[in-house]
Amino acid sequence: MPGQQLKGVTLGSAITLEEFVSVARDGTYVQFSDTYRQRVEHSRSLLNKRMEEGRIMYGVNTGFGALSTQVISTGQTKQLQKNILLSHAASVGEPLDQECVRAIMLMVLQNLGQGYSGVQLRTLEMYRELLNRGVTPFVPREGSVGYLNVEAHIALVLLGEGKAYVKGELMRSKEALEKAELEPVELGAKEGLALINGTTSPTAMGALALYDMVKAARSADIIAAMTLEVLKGTTRSLDDRLMRVRPHEQQRNTAANIRRILEDSMIAKQSVDHRLQDALSIRAVPQLHGAAKKTLNDALYTLEIEMNACCDNPILWPDDDGGGAISGSNCDSSYIGIEMDSACIGVTSIASMSERRNNRMINSNLSEYPPFLVQGSGLNSGLMIPQYSQAGLLNDMKILSYPATVDSIPTCADQEDYVAMGYNSAKKARDVVKKLEYILAVELLSTYNAHQLMENDLTPGSASQAVLERIAQSVSPMTEDKYLYPDIEILKDFIHSGEILAVVEEKIGALH
Repeated sequence: MPGQQLKGVTLGSAITLEEFVSVARDGTYVQFSDTYRQRVEHSRSLLNKRMEEGRIMYGVNTGFGALSTQVISTGQTKQLQKNILLSHAASVGEPLDQECVRAIMLMVLQNLGQGYSGVQLRTLEMYRELLNRGVTPFVPREGSVGYLNVEAHIALVLLGEGKAYVKGELMRSKEALEKAELEPVELGAKEGLALINGTTSPTAMGALALYDMVKAARSADIIAAMTLEVLKGTTRSLDDRLMRVRPHEQQRNTAANIRRILEDSMIAKQSVDHRLQDALSIRAVPQLHGAAKKTLNDALYTLEIEMNACCDNPILWPDDDGGGAISGSNCDSSYIGIEMDSACIGVTSIASMSERRNNRMINSNLSEYPPFLVQGSGLNSGLMIPQYSQAGLLNDMKILSYPATVDSIPTCADQEDYVAMGYNSAKKARDVVKKLEYILAVELLSTYNAHQLMENDLTPGSASQAVLERIAQSVSPMTEDKYLYPDIEILKDFIHSGEILAVVEEKIGALH
C-alpha cells in the first residue's frame, strides 16, 4: 500500500512491487537470505571450475559483443572486467534521480542473486552496503538502449572510479566509499559484464513509474467522482447492471469505486435526474479508467516476473544437467518496453479525460458556475490558466506516448542488429506519470473551488467531504486571483504521496 513502511526486505525469494519501491524510495534496509547466499556461492564455484578446465565462455575469457571472437588470457581477466566498466560508462546528460539509481542497484541484486551469473558474493554485498549506507552513484540518464551504459556508471563506484552522492552531496567515489567506511573492490572474471548486463535499468525505472501510475489511476477515480458530484452528473451511468453486460473487471470495479464514494452524497442523490445523459468525460469514466487499469495490471504482472528473474547473458547451468555457459538474449528489454509503452498510452488517456472534465467546470456555459470558478470574472481570471497548464502537459504526454519499442537502431557493428529500446520506454514513463499527477491536481483544484460556489446546502459524500477538509488545511478557496503555483504543487503531492487515497479509504474502506 502507498506509504507503507517496511522494516526490511530480504532477498532470496520473490519480492513485490511495494517492497521494491520501499527500498528504492524509502531507504528500507536490504539483507540476503541464506538461500540467496548459497545460490550465489554455488554459481561462482561452477564458474571457477570451468575456468580451471580452460573452457572458453563468452564475456568470461572473450571480448564482448562483436569482439566475442577475441580470446582473453587468464592473466588479463581482471583487467577485462575493469575495462568494460570504463569503456561502457558512456551515458550522458543530467543525472538520474537517486531513487532510480537505487532501484537499478536493487534490480542488479535481484538479477545476479538468482544464482546463474557466477559473480562473487562479496561483490553483491558491496552493492547491498551501498544501498544500506546511502551511497548513491552518479549516473547520467541519457543514451541507453536498454542496458550497459547507466549500469556501468554504477559499477564503477565499486572500483573507486566515477562519482557518488552521500547524504545528497556529490563527490568522487573514493571519497564516498571512505565516508561510508567501505573499500574499493577488485572484480573477478565475468563480474564486470554481469553487473552491467540485463534489463535491470528498464525494470527498475519501470517499477517506480508503474507504482506511481497505479496510485494515480486510483486517485483519478476519486477526483472524477468529486467532479461528477459538483457538475450534477447522474450516477445512473454507474449502475452495476450496465457493467455486468460488458463484464470487464476493471470497468466494473471503477464504477463500484465511484458509487461507493458518492453513496451518501446528498448532491448526487438530488442530481440523479438532472440530465438524461452526461458528457462522455463524466459518464465514460468506468470504461476509460477501466481500460487503463487493465493495461497497468498487465504491466504489473510482467514487471513482477522480471523483477524476480535472471536477465543475464550468458547464464551458468550445472554440467550434470547438460549445462555450461548458455548464451542467449534474456537481456532483451521487450517485455518491459512494450508494457511501459502501453502504460504511457493508458495513463495519457486518463489525463485527457481529466482535462476535459476540468474544462467543463471552468466553462460557465457548461457548468452553471461563474466563469473560471471565481466571482468578479474579468477583473479576476480565476482558474483559467491552470487549464492551459493541463493542455501543455497533456501535449507533452501525447508526444511521450509514442512507443519507443517500435524503433530499433542497430549497435555493436551489427552484432546487435535489433535493439528493443526498453530503457527509453521506462524513462519516459517516469515523466508521463509526473505530468498525469499535475493534470489531476489541476482538476482537483477546480473541484475544490467549485464546491465553495455551490448555491444549495446539500452535503457532499463523506469521502468527498474528507478530501475537501484535508485540502482546506493547506489551500484557501479562491475569492479573487492569487498565486496558484503553490496550490497545484500541494495537490500534486497529495496525489503522489497516496494521501488522497488514505483519506478516502479511511472513510469508506479500500478501493478496488
